[in-house]
Amino acid sequence: MLALNSTLSLLVLFGALFVAVWRRSSRLGEPMPWIYYLFFFSGFPALIYQIVWERALFALYGVNIESVTVVVTGFLLGLGLGSLVGGYLSRIPGMPLLALFGAAELSTAAYGLFSLRLFHQVGHYTAGISLFGTTAISFTLLLIPTMLMGSTLPMLVAYSVSRSRNVGGSLGLLYFVNTLGSATACFLAAAVVMALLGQSGSVAMGAAINATVGIGALAVYYLHRAQPVRPPAADSFVTVDATDDQSAAMLSLPVAAIFVGLSGFIALAYEILWYRLFSFWSGSDARVFAYLLGAYLAGIAVGGLVAHDLTNRATSDRSKRQYLRLIAWFVVLANLAGFVAAPVMGLAAEYLSVSFVMVIIALGAALLAATFPLISHITIVNDNRAGYGVSLLYFSNIVGAALGSFTVGFVLMNFLGMRDISVFLVLVGVALGISLLAAGGPSRREMRSALAGAGAVCVAILVLANPLFNDLYEKLLFKANYHPHESFSHLVENRSGVIAVTQPGEVFGGGAYDGWFNVDPVHDVNGLFRIYALSSFHPLARKVLMIGLSSGSWAQIVANDPEVQSEEIVEINPGYLQLIPQYPPVRSLLHNPKVHVIIDDGRRWLLANPNTRYDAILMNTTFNWREHTTNLLSVEFLKMARQHLLPGGVLFYNTTSSPEVLLTGVTVFPYGLRVGNFLALSNSPIIVNSDRLEKMLRDYRIDGKLVFDLENPVDSARFHEIIAMTHRFNTDDSFSHPSMEYADSIRSRCRGSRIITDNNMGTEWTR
Repeated sequence: MLALNSTLSLLVLFGALFVAVWRRSSRLGEPMPWIYYLFFFSGFPALIYQIVWERALFALYGVNIESVTVVVTGFLLGLGLGSLVGGYLSRIPGMPLLALFGAAELSTAAYGLFSLRLFHQVGHYTAGISLFGTTAISFTLLLIPTMLMGSTLPMLVAYSVSRSRNVGGSLGLLYFVNTLGSATACFLAAAVVMALLGQSGSVAMGAAINATVGIGALAVYYLHRAQPVRPPAADSFVTVDATDDQSAAMLSLPVAAIFVGLSGFIALAYEILWYRLFSFWSGSDARVFAYLLGAYLAGIAVGGLVAHDLTNRATSDRSKRQYLRLIAWFVVLANLAGFVAAPVMGLAAEYLSVSFVMVIIALGAALLAATFPLISHITIVNDNRAGYGVSLLYFSNIVGAALGSFTVGFVLMNFLGMRDISVFLVLVGVALGISLLAAGGPSRREMRSALAGAGAVCVAILVLANPLFNDLYEKLLFKANYHPHESFSHLVENRSGVIAVTQPGEVFGGGAYDGWFNVDPVHDVNGLFRIYALSSFHPLARKVLMIGLSSGSWAQIVANDPEVQSEEIVEINPGYLQLIPQYPPVRSLLHNPKVHVIIDDGRRWLLANPNTRYDAILMNTTFNWREHTTNLLSVEFLKMARQHLLPGGVLFYNTTSSPEVLLTGVTVFPYGLRVGNFLALSNSPIIVNSDRLEKMLRDYRIDGKLVFDLENPVDSARFHEIIAMTHRFNTDDSFSHPSMEYADSIRSRCRGSRIITDNNMGTEWTR
């Protein structure tokens, strides 16, 4: 991942670019460069809100793919509807557009300030509702603020065009500064803001910036409303006269809307793919999304700047065909960059820096982003309806983006792998490029040449796809230790994630270690002693809930406990159900009448079933720093889980040796016991009984076979080693000499560590 110094270097670069644009606008006499300052800072809180609001809604409605798709789509569609509102307002003669921009910013600030409290209040009364209900409520919660944010671009474009008489130049520059602000916010959020301020502090900072921008816009409006409009410098760009042929739309609005919609579709589809690959590469590091989005938005900003320069420096004889040829080239090159980004990630994981891949992603985003202002420039006439025209194209672009996110993330990923989706997208991109070229009315010779070239590109893509994408996930996981003969024995790609199994049977979910297909406590490669030790302090776990299935190994052990009468398992990724039948140690699990598997988010399941109670809730949770792990480690979750325990019930979960996780647990519950790096919590005193554990282990069978053959010296030694753990109380949580530790010792040892909450997100942003 990008280190802090790399982030700071990028921020310096963004600042230098922004200053350069301001100086250029002043030198060429472009009106009111302060608009760019305001719109730059307007873009900053928008991305902070997106990151925080998505997390807050996921905590309420789950991080399963349905909820993720609903929230992301709702955010995008809100922006699109807002653009239509802003475009409509910009058509009204005499409308004070700057004042409306300021009012929108102040309104966004007010909503942002109270948003988290509102989300939690609504979530409290709607937890566990259907997908349709989740969709409706999420859309409602996001509609007002996203519409306010989406309305600002058309209004400022209309305001700027009324002075510059240049749609492409105005839109390109405003697009540049706003997305530059959002990109800056992403890098700052990953490096500093989220870790330092948490969710509530980050939202408060965003609201403060919105309020400052709003007040600034209103102040400028009242100070300058009586000043006459200064015409742009004569040599700054080519103006378009209303009687000139150039003023006629080079594309009809419906055709242009289709083009920008497809461009948005492709752009967001690639972003979904890139995010999956980066997430797998990093082991689902929470900061990946912010870094990736920052690079992506930085590319969009550069694309806007390129469009601004092209339209402002255009010669008088630049024709429709020349513009469309240029846009077509941008689209084709952007798609080729998007296609090779995945194989380049594989190479980068072995030999190169992640920064190199970020450059490829930014390049593809820049080329695609330039198409929106350029198409707008050749479609929309430079008059008082320019803002409205931009809003229609912007809406089409966002609808295309939402469809790209939904189609790829929700549909195609459930049927196709990374290679096939990448091939599909690049072929769509080439087809879009040819269509753009054809719209310019090329000669037959030019069209034949273009079709021949496109055909050659498509053939090359189909031929090269297999070798380029071969062992892609192996390269991302093993990095410098990758060897061609180490291909995974199984790879499951679906819309819920990527599951990889190595030849020896080691499981990786989302690029991070997830266990083994193993239930043998003698050859204990996956810390099974912790789940076998459950009987030493909890004898009657009749009704069990397990959050997380993974390889099914732990669930198999629990299901074969003779005391267990029912085991409910909540797993977010159904891909594990495809793997379990293929491995003998766990093959019988899914046919066990005690076992019931539910595909859902664990936290959402508990919220949706407030009256269910269990003797034991078990979670072999993943590393504490992974994305969204806080949802199962925070004070808020532990309090909720506590309400789902029967008298004497126990919550038993993996702390991954985090002092923060340990202290949080024994702060919420009065009684606790550490077993290795697991933590048992209860509302009742926890008493260790080694005799009970010894009796249970002697007779423990899985699929009718004893797990310990005490006639075998190796088995006997391991048997007594596990029993000895119940007499070893110290602060060492290593696997080599497993021990136990009571809550009072944990509280004393971990004093001073931070308590994990939904708001501070634990170690997710501080790894």
